[in-house]
Amino acid sequence: MGLSTSVLLTIALAPLLGSLVAGFVSPFLGRAGRAVAHTVTIACMIVSVALSFQVLYQLTLGGADNYNQNLYTWFQIGQVNASVGFMVDRLTAMMLVVVGFVSLVVHLYTIGYMRDDPGYTRFFSYISLFTFSMFMLVMSNNFMQLFFGWEAVGLVSYLLIGFWYKRPTAIFANLKAFLVNRVGDFGFLLGIAAVLTFLHTLDYAGAFSAAPALAGQTLQITANTQWDAATVICILLFVGAMGKSAQVPLHVWLPDSMEGPTPISALIHAATMVTAGIFMVARMSPLFEMSSTALSFVLVIGATTALFTGLIGIVQNDIKRVVAYSTLSQLGYMTVALGVSMYSGAVFHLMTHAFFKALLFLGAGSVIIAMHHEQDMRYMGGLRKYMPITWITMWIGSLALVAVPFTSGFYSKDAIIEAVGLSHRWGANYAYFCVMAGALVTGLYTFRQMYLTFHGKERFTVAASHGHGHDDHDHHEPGVLAHAPKESPWVVTVPLVLLAIPSLLIGYVTVAPMLFGNWFGSAIHVDEANNVLAELGQEFHGAAAMALHGFTQLPFLLVVVAFVICTYIYVFNPALAGRIKQALKPLWTVLDRKYWADEVEYALFASGGQKIGRLFWKFSDAGMIDGVAVNGSVRLVHRGAALMRRLQTGYLYHYAFAMIIGVIVLFGGYRLFGN
Repeated sequence: MGLSTSVLLTIALAPLLGSLVAGFVSPFLGRAGRAVAHTVTIACMIVSVALSFQVLYQLTLGGADNYNQNLYTWFQIGQVNASVGFMVDRLTAMMLVVVGFVSLVVHLYTIGYMRDDPGYTRFFSYISLFTFSMFMLVMSNNFMQLFFGWEAVGLVSYLLIGFWYKRPTAIFANLKAFLVNRVGDFGFLLGIAAVLTFLHTLDYAGAFSAAPALAGQTLQITANTQWDAATVICILLFVGAMGKSAQVPLHVWLPDSMEGPTPISALIHAATMVTAGIFMVARMSPLFEMSSTALSFVLVIGATTALFTGLIGIVQNDIKRVVAYSTLSQLGYMTVALGVSMYSGAVFHLMTHAFFKALLFLGAGSVIIAMHHEQDMRYMGGLRKYMPITWITMWIGSLALVAVPFTSGFYSKDAIIEAVGLSHRWGANYAYFCVMAGALVTGLYTFRQMYLTFHGKERFTVAASHGHGHDDHDHHEPGVLAHAPKESPWVVTVPLVLLAIPSLLIGYVTVAPMLFGNWFGSAIHVDEANNVLAELGQEFHGAAAMALHGFTQLPFLLVVVAFVICTYIYVFNPALAGRIKQALKPLWTVLDRKYWADEVEYALFASGGQKIGRLFWKFSDAGMIDGVAVNGSVRLVHRGAALMRRLQTGYLYHYAFAMIIGVIVLFGGYRLFGN
């Protein structure tokens, strides 16, 4: 039994159809256009999600074989061909379900969040196009199509982050995201070129089968330097992942991308764009297993990201930025799992993280709606009595984030920490310290966020009624609301409930097959010597036993410590927070300035690029084009005209003399050359 090509095409193309209708038809339908935009895009997403679940069922319980076929050949040069095709196995099917489900929930949520925005139809067009791009990325069976999807999600993320294009901060943020990702994508493109050079194919299956031939091959970097070919390929490919999945030092774009509307924060930073790099490395596991050096590089980068970006989250006051730095930290955990050859663990954490992180982003959006677009947690507090559904669901997402046993986040995050502890790869000791300390850090910024937002005294005031309607977007004075906060409408709260359920349960249900049951099969390749997950599986005795054992382990104890600290500070002694900040002023400054990463990267790269640009402008644009081509041609015509003007004296004898001279020249020329 095989998967249907028409079904797979429908999964991929349905969001594209919805995007085209919302973008090119809805704007011309007047008032009905808004309803058409969300109705068509959501209907198309429902079709894609339903068929994705069907594909997952067929591959897991229906006995269907993996699908790998080319559907269209773009070009062929010798033995190298670039095609459009699909590789659908359990790894792909799981990604389709996660991406599709989160995208569908975000579509529903957008109806409520963006209802008053003039760009309503354009937004639906963008998020559906984003989903199509992600589907093409995860379903690809070759590097060319992978690169198309890779660049497409980058392009649409640029459009989404700068959706409110009248805000200078939004334009700066989307340009920053685009440029930083270009750095990573340049390395990614070089990695694909290296695959083609050494393995002579762009097809996944061909490249993976030829991967053992990389052993012993080298790439000459300089006259006296040669690097292992597999290491060069994998590091270059991972540089692409560093950009998309926001790993240090290419992480600086993600926090600034909070300038976009909240729904895209959930869509981009929960299950789609930022996890594309994690998915890509897992898909390329046959190549990465060829290089222990590349995996150590991945491990150290991921560990650094997990701890040091999490620390920045502790000092953030913007509710969305706290969740953004949490995303950076959790992406670091996934990357650490990749670095110890625990690819299935990385993808498992990708799945669980998608649900509870989307829940936290959308919950933050619900708070922002209630607070009339106020995002500073210092002007919140006491919201639990106004917003009970948002409060409960965000606590569920928070408990999953800090990995409390029995929540989905516990099963994936705890397994990663344990696997790193068992690994003997270079850098594993450093990584183990980072992920363990990260458990405490995660608890600190998560519980701080929840207490500042929902608990304690109210730090906002309600302005006196003016007797007329008040536009939420007109509110500018911090901490002053036009009217009291209230629970968000059902189109906002229903998605929160839909995401809270898997945030609680999905880990318990899937940990046994996905981590310890070889559920991914041939989709992921791990050498026997690197298989820390198999060693960890010897101690696994079921999901319930694992959770009960987790209550006695150090990561949970660190979470308890974080909970006690935050409870004492923000419930019993709020003034202590200010005194701690003053006592740790130098450390707070370092974290508040984000280690000066933006300044360093600007000084090293952006300012240098600007100087080179000015140099080219001065000599090329101003010098050659304006100076020579444009102004030079003007000067030439002007001088020629001035010379010709002198010949036009107006005297008849001058013209007669010129005619006589002309006749003499003509006859002289005829006598010289005519014979």
